[in-house]
Amino acid sequence: MCVYIPYNPIHLPCITSLRAFVKKKRMSGVWVFKNGVVRLVENPGAEPLDGNRQGSSSARRKVLVHVPSNEVITCYEDLESKLLSLGWERYYDDPDLLQFHKRSTVHLISLPRDFNKFKSIHMYDIVVKNRNMFEVRDM
Repeated sequence: MCVYIPYNPIHLPCITSLRAFVKKKRMSGVWVFKNGVVRLVENPGAEPLDGNRQGSSSARRKVLVHVPSNEVITCYEDLESKLLSLGWERYYDDPDLLQFHKRSTVHLISLPRDFNKFKSIHMYDIVVKNRNMFEVRDM
């Protein structure tokens, strides 16, 4: 989220209303002021203050780990076999997504077809829907 606030004391009410908006929406994180733009960084340790993610030596790659076997999931074939063994069924409705559903629940796992687009948000979705079976770890 970015908000442009020019450096001018007249705009202090604007900052006050921004604080009220943030409090109302229950947003948390660190507000970064740079070049007249206010930006909310929700996880300040995850991204550098200049916004440049590439070439950052501190950036850590996340991996999905199957806890019982301590195996890092490196492809969708491995993930699918683990999910099928846990009672998940594959859906073939959307050609752009890999989808899994568990009959005993309302849960649906939707993943991008390209494993290179498999991000930490997808990993956490799997972790939440399969408690104690998967973990997201830093590499």
